[in-house]
Amino acid sequence: MGSRWLLAPLSALYWIVLSIRHWLYDKGFFLSRKVAVPTICVGNLAVGGTGKTPHTEYLIRLLSSQYKVAVLSRGYKRHTHGFLMADHTSTAATIGDEPMQIHRKFPEVAVAVCESRVRGVKQLLRMVPDLQVVLLDDAMQHRSLECGHTILLTSHDNLYIDDRLMPWGRLRDLKHRSLAAQTVIITNCPDGMRPIDKRVIDNRLHLPAYQQLYFSHIAYEPLPETYKNPLVICGIAHPETFVSYVQRQCPKAQVMTYPDHHRFGHKDEKQILAAAEKHDAVLTTEKDYERLMLTNIPTLLGDKLHVVPIRVHLGKEEEAFQRQILSYVSRALKDLHKTKKV
Repeated sequence: MGSRWLLAPLSALYWIVLSIRHWLYDKGFFLSRKVAVPTICVGNLAVGGTGKTPHTEYLIRLLSSQYKVAVLSRGYKRHTHGFLMADHTSTAATIGDEPMQIHRKFPEVAVAVCESRVRGVKQLLRMVPDLQVVLLDDAMQHRSLECGHTILLTSHDNLYIDDRLMPWGRLRDLKHRSLAAQTVIITNCPDGMRPIDKRVIDNRLHLPAYQQLYFSHIAYEPLPETYKNPLVICGIAHPETFVSYVQRQCPKAQVMTYPDHHRFGHKDEKQILAAAEKHDAVLTTEKDYERLMLTNIPTLLGDKLHVVPIRVHLGKEEEAFQRQILSYVSRALKDLHKTKKV
């Protein structure tokens, strides 16, 4: 407890720096630029673990059948710089594991990475004909771009209102920045969450009237019944959900966990291959698979390696959420059309 209190002065200093930065944007000393395309930001106030990528994939499925959609991300921990469009040569090393995951699952959707979200969107508009919507993965802190619609994700087991700024807590931005969002989603909820538990959270958040609140949970693809003794490879922010899902079906599963975005090296490769010899299957997440592809592990394991896909579900609020998002895109495109006419 004492060591945590020692972090309080550092959090206070971080609060001062963030407050000055946001004040400069609010007063117009730093500019927030608009772009000529509807934009939807999927972001959070905390460091990792809220499910930005699966929620971005949900939006792709919702929008891509009606609109020309592109995804723009920073490409965290990639070995490249500047603007890059995903193509057949891309890997987790060149564009990051999460953008690579999206590119592999949705090859028809333009996926790009760029540190500057403004420059990235403008480049996408030049390169993608008739682009209608840009999904911004993890851009809530990038105030240089004035986003059209912001979705704030906060985990059920660690709401932003209960958290503290880094390094004392896991928040990387001020709590009042939640007001920039039009949509708030409580993620990682237990399946079948009771209405009374949702009301408790709703009352605690006390959201303003313009914000809509939703609750989502993660669902993994069912595992084959033949798997009795799998090895689990997991390097994500909060592996508990994935690990417990596997262990409920396979109690004998052995688990090897790594830090989020861990880059598997030669030593990891040797350890994983040695451990895999004792198991009938090796299970991993979609995100981990993209980094494993930078090693010889997928080739050497062959059919023994099984990737467990993930999906987001919003339960009874699904239709309301979809209406809100589709309404924003439709309205934003009409406004852009009117502006061009004028």
